[in-house]
Amino acid sequence: MSAADPAPAPWREALARVFADASQRRSAPVVTSAIDHTGRKNLLLLIQLRWIAVAGQILSILVVRYGFGTELPMAPMAAVIGALISLNLASLLRLYRRTRVTPLELFAALLFDVAGLTVQLYLSGGTDNPFTPLYLLQVTLGAVLLEAWSMGALVGFAILCFAALSRFHRPLDLLEAQGYGLLSPHTLGMLICFVINSVLLVVFVTRINRNARERDERLAYLRQRAAEEDHIVRMGLLASGAAHELGTPLSTLSIILGDWQRMPQLTADPELAGEIEAMRAEVARCKSIVTGVLLAAGEARGESAAVTTMFAFLDGLAADWGATRPQARLVYENGFDEDLPIVSESTLRQGVFNVLDNAFEVSPDWLCFAASRDGETLVLRVTDRGPGFAPEILSQIGRPYQSTKDRRAAGLGLFLVFNVVRKLGGVVAARNRESGGAEIEMRLPLAALVIEDEEDGDDA
Repeated sequence: MSAADPAPAPWREALARVFADASQRRSAPVVTSAIDHTGRKNLLLLIQLRWIAVAGQILSILVVRYGFGTELPMAPMAAVIGALISLNLASLLRLYRRTRVTPLELFAALLFDVAGLTVQLYLSGGTDNPFTPLYLLQVTLGAVLLEAWSMGALVGFAILCFAALSRFHRPLDLLEAQGYGLLSPHTLGMLICFVINSVLLVVFVTRINRNARERDERLAYLRQRAAEEDHIVRMGLLASGAAHELGTPLSTLSIILGDWQRMPQLTADPELAGEIEAMRAEVARCKSIVTGVLLAAGEARGESAAVTTMFAFLDGLAADWGATRPQARLVYENGFDEDLPIVSESTLRQGVFNVLDNAFEVSPDWLCFAASRDGETLVLRVTDRGPGFAPEILSQIGRPYQSTKDRRAAGLGLFLVFNVVRKLGGVVAARNRESGGAEIEMRLPLAALVIEDEEDGDDA
């Protein structure tokens, strides 16, 4: 087959399938996580509202019974309060166990609250009770929290309860007492009910709306994070596929150059022999880069994670980068206090190289790579004396294609660094120094790198 009509690489055909599968796998958990978090917070609001209702009912019963001397069916009313308290305790137990709160559970909780209010009103005057408008509080909360069908069911249930109370209820002598203005028990009760309704509606509807805004912000953040991870998967597949394809021609070039070095007509010319040796060195460097790409993708044949020590890893990292940039004035400071055994992480190594490359571009005369320890955290800092980050770049640091460099795919270096460190359980911070220049700080938990000492087990 001619070079102008190459066969499609298998990895190219697999990319589209992998991308589609990754998007489908990630979109559903992202949405579910944010909705579950909001459902738990909304259930907590209903629990708090129910505690207020319990306290209000107890206070009202005590005032009517002992303040006004009116007989009340204390046992049934106390049973309703006990049922509300039991529901709250059960709801708190669910929140403690971190189980998912469904919209159906919120609907059931509001139905229970309406039923409890109905029983208390039935025992204390029915629709003549001045606290009857508290139905509106439950209906309003249902309109904000519930889906369309459950909201309609809650409204219908509240209407049926109100209609039943107009026909069936236990009379309350206090409501027939006469008075003037606020001195009338009925008028005073309506005023108190209005105040309670207004305050609770403002407080709880505001908090529910805040929960909804936080849910939307969390959804947006999780979707952005999933999109960034999908982007990493795409680049990883592209890089590993390209590395596999480049392996064969690079090996062929290496063999050809080795044959040239053994040809007398070529080795007789010192200048030509030097150029062949330089070509072999560059091919070897390309093969080393390809091997590094495959190692980062976990696809290197016959390779395994390299065991080393903290000092060897840090010293080798600084030495290897300095060898590729001999003109750079790199200051290396190893302030780590213990030479722990670790697993050499090739992706972290490449991430630090990216940060050093960026610093070298803006500050070739001086840059510093420092390592230190903060408790159980490895801290790596790269400092330069360049112009620093522009405010608009600093606010979007770590996102793809956020760069002032005028070239294609600029800004991916720091994006990869942020995601590599995050995958290892760490964080990256970028800041401008007061004395000039910028600083990138990478903080990684030692548990992600250090090899724990284990006692010898079976001899097998």
